[in-house]
This record gives sequence, C-alpha cells and structure tokens, in this order.
Amino acid sequence: MGGVAPPAGSKPEEIGAERAGREAIVAWAVVAVLVTVLVRINITLYAIGHLGSALVAVLFLYVPVFVAWRRTEDLYAYGFHAEPIQRGLVTASVAIAVIFPVFAVGYFAFYEVACHSDLLAHLVPNNMCTRYGGIAGVHAPAMTPELAEFCAVQLVVVALPEELFFRGFLLGLLERRFPPKRRILGGGVGWALVISAAMFALIHLPKQGDPRALATFFPGLLFGWMRSATGSIMASTVTHAGSNILIRFLDLMVLR
Repeated sequence: MGGVAPPAGSKPEEIGAERAGREAIVAWAVVAVLVTVLVRINITLYAIGHLGSALVAVLFLYVPVFVAWRRTEDLYAYGFHAEPIQRGLVTASVAIAVIFPVFAVGYFAFYEVACHSDLLAHLVPNNMCTRYGGIAGVHAPAMTPELAEFCAVQLVVVALPEELFFRGFLLGLLERRFPPKRRILGGGVGWALVISAAMFALIHLPKQGDPRALATFFPGLLFGWMRSATGSIMASTVTHAGSNILIRFLDLMVLR
C-alpha cells in the first residue's frame, strides 16, 4: 500500500478462509437475485434516470457498507480510498494508454467485418449495422450536456458502486479463501481473480439476457488485478468508467 497506514478501525475482521468464501458466494447470490428483479423496474424519473439501474447502484454500495458496519470495519478495508494515489493514477493511465487504442482498432475492425458478413451479422447488437456509417463516416461527437451527464453517471453511478462491490468487497473475501498463487507486477493472479471476474460477468446477464454481456469477464480480470496490485479501487474505477465512456464516444463517432 505504498507505506500508507490504514486508519484505526479499518483492519478487516479476521475470519477463516472457508467462511470468507461462503460469505462471498452468499453475498453475490443474494445480490444477483435482487439485480434480476430490480432491472425489470422500467421506470424513468427526472434527475434519476432508469429507476431500476439506480437501485442496482445503491445495492452495490449498500452491501459492502452494511457488512463493514456489522463488523465495525471501515470501507478502507475494501479498497475505498485513493492511496497510494500516484500508483493508482499511473496504473490507470498505463492501462488506458495501452488498451484503449487497441480496443478502438478492434471496434472498427469488428463492425467493418461483421456488418458486411451474413455469417457474423448476428453478433452485432440490434440495428447497429443499419446505423453504422463505416470508417469513412467517422465524425467528432457533439459535446452536449447529455454527454457530460453520461460521463459523470458512468463514474459515480456505474463504475464506483460496481468496483466497490466486485473488486473491493468480493475479491477481498475471495482472496482470503483462495490466496493468489503468483503475483504479476504486484497484482494477485489465481482463482479469486477468475471467480470474481466470472461473478462480474454473470451479473450483467439479467438486464437484457444477452450472452455477449459475458465478455465483461475480461475487463473484470483487469479491474481485479488493478485492485490487488494497488490495494485501492481507484485505478479500476477510473479505467472502468473510461472504458464505458470510450464505447459511448466510439458509437457517437460512427453511428448515423
């Protein structure tokens, strides 16, 4: 943790490995059931947006807060802090600089191929190919208040709650049950990382029932490694929000 001492009372409660694993599975299962119900609340409210999605965000925040309160812990124990700031910012910056350009190239390559192939067209989201303008139609997205609001929502309402629950809370418990067998640049790699990424991917299925949502398993691995490597959810939160914003920008650049 870069020599930064946690505040008093923030040390995780000493629980056995088996209990930690059970708590992680039970917490995820309960949340998964509730998410399946909440995403079906198709009500839009002023200044809130989709009510079901807002309640899911509250749920992701509430569970770690409740568990921390029950154990008289601080959310610091779940990575809810910025320290070490420099390491977190460097980690996020390197990931964005390396991965985002590769993703953008893959994005264009996928739509260029899939939208011109009868075999692969079914892999494209509904109506995307009819609106896809191609590389020749790339244009700068309009900088609107709605786009600014979208970016803020991705950081505060989407990325932060999901990172606190999946990486801060669940991954922390799972690493007690399955301690990493090896570390790469400080980040633990093992069953805990894989299971937490799988849980993250599966929780995306109930909203639309689209199996393509399972692809979130792969960024889940990256976000989990970031949490383990830095001891904080800051880097993963910034990268998570940035990823969602990047996809939105790419869509706005090519859709007619």
